[in-house]
Amino acid sequence: MKMKKVNIPQEAGIFFVFLVMVLIFSLLSENFFTITNASVLLLNGAIIALIGLGQTFVLLTGGIDLSTGANVAMSGIIATVLMRSGMPWWSAAIGAALCGSMLGVLNGLIIHYIEIPPFIVTFAAMGVASSIPMIITRAESIQITQERFAWIGQGHVLGFPVPVILVIIAAIVSSILLKNTVLGTHIYALGGNKLAARLSGINVMRTTVFVYAFSGFLAGVAGVVATSRLNVGYPQTGTGNQLFYSIAAAVVGGVSLFGGIGTIRGAIAGVLLISTISNGMNVVNVSSYWQPLVIGLIILGGVSFDSKRSSKKDGAKSKPRGKPQILSRIKK
Repeated sequence: MKMKKVNIPQEAGIFFVFLVMVLIFSLLSENFFTITNASVLLLNGAIIALIGLGQTFVLLTGGIDLSTGANVAMSGIIATVLMRSGMPWWSAAIGAALCGSMLGVLNGLIIHYIEIPPFIVTFAAMGVASSIPMIITRAESIQITQERFAWIGQGHVLGFPVPVILVIIAAIVSSILLKNTVLGTHIYALGGNKLAARLSGINVMRTTVFVYAFSGFLAGVAGVVATSRLNVGYPQTGTGNQLFYSIAAAVVGGVSLFGGIGTIRGAIAGVLLISTISNGMNVVNVSSYWQPLVIGLIILGGVSFDSKRSSKKDGAKSKPRGKPQILSRIKK
């Protein structure tokens, strides 16, 4: 009798490494495997997850968004300024997230119409977005005037932290968009082969603008969450390692830097792994100077693996990268 072949998800390896890292850090420090530290890990990971989910959409099209970290800082300060002007805390939060999305829209339009590489456009946007909060605040923190705003970053619903709930909602919406909509098919097709996607009738401009707008929106939400957690408008929130970690999480989770390959499930697995490594190094008192080095090596390993995978497929004269039979699905 012929045995059925069991399909093991490609993300299983990442989850296995995650469990191994949890075991290692638990053995190194008794403070790691505690409810208090788990809460800190999840809350810190929520910021990385929100940015990483948006980054995943951009990477799937073969682009990159370097402005997300600066967008976090800009959105947080905008929310603070809007509240100080008298706007209710909830509408200030929505307004700040929409401002983050507008930065993404501008990135997408410039990339498509002026045809400048995404790296250059989003690098320039990073400079602009990081300067705006510094100019507004004159490099000083701004006190938040509405106490209820803290609920976004510090509150709970049925015992679950609000930031974690926001990540779950964002992950579900992202997964549905990529797996169950025509737009998701277009995103994979654009990353797999841009010319073929254009010839198949895909609206490249609309798809490009959407992924950068979505990335900007989630960065804006992350900015609101981070500012709410601090309960103060800090002009440099998010300009540290968050961008670095979000890219690392997506790449380690199997999202290709060349576009067309990756899943939301993999991105979340990558977030868990990167957040665990970062948190674990803090718990065991590893110097903060070493952390970017470790994450950098992880990115290098992920990109090297991805590059080897790509070259093997090219050598075997495989089909264009992306979801199987994408173009046939579009034609139908």
